[in-house]
Amino acid sequence: MDRIKLHDLRCFDTVATKGSFQAAGTALNRSHPSVFAAVARLEQQLGLTLFDRSGYRVGLTEAGRTFHARARVTLRELDLLQDYADQLASGEEVVLRVVIGDLCPRPPVLQMLSGFFAKYPNTRLHLEYEAVGGPLERLIDGETDLVFHRADPSDPRLEQIKLATTAMVPVVAPGFLPFAWTKRITPEQMRPFTQCVIRDTARRTSPENFFLIDGAHQCTVPDQAMKKELILHRLAWGHLPAWLIEDELRNGRLISIAGPNLPGREEVLAAIRHRQHAHGPVADALWHHLEGWRFTRRAAHGSKRGRTKRAR
Repeated sequence: MDRIKLHDLRCFDTVATKGSFQAAGTALNRSHPSVFAAVARLEQQLGLTLFDRSGYRVGLTEAGRTFHARARVTLRELDLLQDYADQLASGEEVVLRVVIGDLCPRPPVLQMLSGFFAKYPNTRLHLEYEAVGGPLERLIDGETDLVFHRADPSDPRLEQIKLATTAMVPVVAPGFLPFAWTKRITPEQMRPFTQCVIRDTARRTSPENFFLIDGAHQCTVPDQAMKKELILHRLAWGHLPAWLIEDELRNGRLISIAGPNLPGREEVLAAIRHRQHAHGPVADALWHHLEGWRFTRRAAHGSKRGRTKRAR
């Protein structure tokens, strides 16, 4: 088999993604016949029929679907290699990928990132939100450069900067429980009630159990803010980070049911990166910036009330 040409591979990927040779030609700024010829040449080189052309729209054959999955990985790696070459040429990364996890207060992180990237206008911030096991999975799989999430100090692959700690507090709204609550409430007593949990964005299932009560009905939500709303409206109960519910616990809109049987957990919030991944100059500058930065209670709530102090 002759060597596959990158041009032909990109034409094939674009046709598969766009669904037609015409749309692929427009996307690639090339003529329809040139794209058709590139795909035909690739099929001849591979000895495979990649597209079924019998319908109104072309569709991938079974072999085409399998080959396309592998081709997309190869093209992504080539794009990353080009980005790295551009980074070396300019001295700064073209893109820095950051993930904010569900446990981290977003306002202070976004405020910090805004100030930092204002100093690096040539580097684009690619920001995503992931939950539960998603942030660390993206980091380990090489799909992001840095995450803000709960720390996992047991993993030697990860380098971490501790930014704060927060308690995960089991809470209910007043009137949610049909009996008088005490600090001795057990998981068995809570089993009949709907438990609200965050939807895990990880692709691989984790063996870790995040406060789940066996046999309890569960409702899932995408983030902590939605979880808080459901609990406030007495639709469920669940664990929430202390920084998110300080006001509600103080004014009685939420009640902590933490006790020896439902102790909750203290979580360390950290900036985390992979030790073995390459880090460019902007990524390193951000890392060093984070070594002297911490969440503050005032910033975490986006509030102007009260005194600002460092989170512990």
